[in-house]
Amino acid sequence: MDTNINTPSNFIRTIIDEDLASGKHQAIVTRFPPEPNGYLHIGHAKSICLNFGIARDYKGTCHLRFDDTNPEKEETEYIESIMRDVHWLGFDWDQHLYYASDYFEQLYNFAVELIKQGKAYVCELSAEEIRQYRGTLTEPGKDSPYRNRSVEENLDLFERMKQGEFEEGSHVLRAKIDMAAANIVMRDPTLYRIRKVDHHRTGDAWCIYPMYDFTHCLSDAIESITHSICTLEFENNRALYEWILEQVFPEPHPRQIEFARLNLSYTMMSKRKLLELVNEGIVSGWDDPRMPTLSGLRRRGYTPAAIRDFCDRIGVSKANSMVDYAFLEHCLREDLNQTSPRTMGVLRPLKVVIENYPEGQVEYLEGVNNPQDPDAGTRQIPFAREIYIEEEDFMMDPPKKFFRLAPGREVRLRFAYFITCTDVIKDEEGNIVEIRATYDPETKGGSAPDGRKVKATLHWVAAEHSLPAEVRIYDHLFKVENPSVGELEDNLNPNSLEILTGARVELNLKNAKPEDKFQFERQGYFCVDQDSTREKLVFNQTVPLRDTWSKVKVK
Repeated sequence: MDTNINTPSNFIRTIIDEDLASGKHQAIVTRFPPEPNGYLHIGHAKSICLNFGIARDYKGTCHLRFDDTNPEKEETEYIESIMRDVHWLGFDWDQHLYYASDYFEQLYNFAVELIKQGKAYVCELSAEEIRQYRGTLTEPGKDSPYRNRSVEENLDLFERMKQGEFEEGSHVLRAKIDMAAANIVMRDPTLYRIRKVDHHRTGDAWCIYPMYDFTHCLSDAIESITHSICTLEFENNRALYEWILEQVFPEPHPRQIEFARLNLSYTMMSKRKLLELVNEGIVSGWDDPRMPTLSGLRRRGYTPAAIRDFCDRIGVSKANSMVDYAFLEHCLREDLNQTSPRTMGVLRPLKVVIENYPEGQVEYLEGVNNPQDPDAGTRQIPFAREIYIEEEDFMMDPPKKFFRLAPGREVRLRFAYFITCTDVIKDEEGNIVEIRATYDPETKGGSAPDGRKVKATLHWVAAEHSLPAEVRIYDHLFKVENPSVGELEDNLNPNSLEILTGARVELNLKNAKPEDKFQFERQGYFCVDQDSTREKLVFNQTVPLRDTWSKVKVK
């Protein structure tokens, strides 16, 4: 079958190709099934791209289904954020939006069917007692004292659970499989539990809720999913997935296929721990630009194209590995380099007074907007007697390999002139507060008619003809490569955010809007933050210019 696939093949696509060739399926149906108990992160992006990408390439469909079976942790806010993030990433579920809660009545009936078959029973052991009875990897479990109740008694108790007669934790419905099974998952797993909590969609209609393992396989089957693609931690659960379907649902059944989840260095992928960061105020919210959430990456300036490219290039495998964060940044730079307008921003300004430039004069110099895009055009940059350069671009006593501005040294100003430092003004404490310089009017545009060369080109802005800006510089939120090991607080990077309040940017950015992205020449890529106002722009540093992709290794 010709599917016009441009994406590199992998073991999942090989399985799908075989299923199509054998006639097992006529059309491919996948699903992305998030639990609405937090915001999506970069790890979910891999699953989104995989499931929606397969549906796209095989001309099938991909469902968005919320596995909303735990009302204690689920919120409408999370549902809205997930839908927003999937759309932002570039995918659409069309009319195929579903909720596990749509199937609560059906799921209940399937549970009743299991009871009637003698394959499920109501158990009154506590959660701790169930764990004790389950046994270990080397020792079989013990039968619950309630395991051999009659079908009639179990049906009555399950109905009474549904009617709210019992307290939370006092009764559960368990599958009746094998307490000596080598796979502990199969030792009479819990299928239903009591939760007297209102559900975000069904209100107080239910006080019993199905477990994830029971819900997921049946929801897949109800929706005619052909390939249920999930991460490796569900590999042991596949036996239960298949057992439940074999008991109560006619064939064909969905096929569960596991792949390795994304592990990214210096990045936390646990929604529970990310929620802890939010609740404890360690970050400003789910969309804090230091967070690995899609909303955080979006606010920082990451692009959907870069994330999709990253997910495609890391591939799909059965082996867990760690991907270096630098590779994600490399994919981002490749995209931003092609699409981001150039501008100049001075993060830590140092004033330069060009003494031989006419006072009050302003001229406009031409700057290229994006050398990678011939259609991007040019912009007009105001130049005047007083300008700002970067503090770090000047040294009183420079070492040998420092080629930027120093006393008596000549440098080039980007798109402007050659200038030479003639004097240095210091305050009473010896801090440099101003540079005096002269310019060569014959070097307009950055070249000298006599052919002389300079070794450095500096970015700059005109002092009175630039805009104030706040710039937020980010580092990894965690200081260790694998923050999932050890205590959360111990792994935090205390220097993950630096706020520069005195920055200056080019005047042409006055109409920049949140999520607009720019390359600050010599500095990196920056994105306008949602906190920006007409009085002061706020920029998030998206990624520095320096690329360490050649050092990236997959471990």
